[in-house]
Amino acid sequence: MVYIILFFFGNVTFAQHHFQGHIDNERWQNEVYLSVIEDYRTIDGINDEQIITKVESDNSGFFKFDQNQLDVQQKIYKLHVDNCLSINQSTNHFDGHCTDYKDILFIAKRTDSITFPLSFDAQMFCDIKSNNPKTSAFIQIDSLKEEMKFAYSEFRSKANRDLNNKKWFKNLQDFGKNMDEPLAELYIYAFLSDRGNQFHNYYLEDLKTNSYYDELLQRLKSKYPNSSYAQQYEAELTSDKFIVFSSKDSSRFNWSYLWAGLLIASTLLNLWLLISAKRKTSKQQNEAKEQLTKQEQNVLNLILDDNTNKDIAEALFVSVSTVKTHVNNVYKKLNVNSRDELKSLFSK
Repeated sequence: MVYIILFFFGNVTFAQHHFQGHIDNERWQNEVYLSVIEDYRTIDGINDEQIITKVESDNSGFFKFDQNQLDVQQKIYKLHVDNCLSINQSTNHFDGHCTDYKDILFIAKRTDSITFPLSFDAQMFCDIKSNNPKTSAFIQIDSLKEEMKFAYSEFRSKANRDLNNKKWFKNLQDFGKNMDEPLAELYIYAFLSDRGNQFHNYYLEDLKTNSYYDELLQRLKSKYPNSSYAQQYEAELTSDKFIVFSSKDSSRFNWSYLWAGLLIASTLLNLWLLISAKRKTSKQQNEAKEQLTKQEQNVLNLILDDNTNKDIAEALFVSVSTVKTHVNNVYKKLNVNSRDELKSLFSK
């Protein structure tokens, strides 16, 4: 009985994932990378920061991951190969800048066994075989997205686009919901709400009336509480709702009052800044003069009135050499090197 208990708990403690498959060694380098995708907006591209580990394929292209680095909870993972030279990977992979790569996305957890076989025409990363029925969700969604692209390309009119928007948003959302896997729905959501694609405006309109998005948030929180996926989705949803509903309310606002108020505020601000600058300059000038002796201040005032050293000497009843000494002292104390700099200092 003791042996049975030890065997059972030992398997739970040291449960491993088993991933294996084949790659085309003639086309790709023999290093296969496994990454975890915590941010569903970074699904595309290659990022070194997401890589968990790597293995090397053998001469036939066979590779195998046998480790226990995965989470017990399901997450989004990626396998990829690339032809970015290892010496340049820190540059090429940063923010997905390795353009010559092949990858596959899937859902997995620590106890999964997954095979990535070559297709009948020797294509890699096109199929998944797994003991976890959720693993291949992204491949199924990608297949549906291909049908969607074909429907949009059949007629390139606005009427056709509007009709397809309504149809395919619902089709994809229902498809993801029927999978009973919120991570698959996130994959769909990331695609439909992407600010860079043609659906984004329709998504914002759909957000106004469709309860699907709030329901997805509840499914995420229920199945993946406190996960980065749920937190990120909630933050994005809150932000997009603010954009949608604030713009709706602002359409009733009389913008002329706002612009008039801003103009007045801007004028008052500029006036205050001008007065403040003059006061600051005056204060700085007074503080500068306080460093000088009474005679040096007299010399300074005469310099500012464009008097020559000879003129200053006659005005103060001193010699020209004495004036020069005072002038040099003024330059030194005020940290200037010429009359022009001195005038510039007190002309502001």
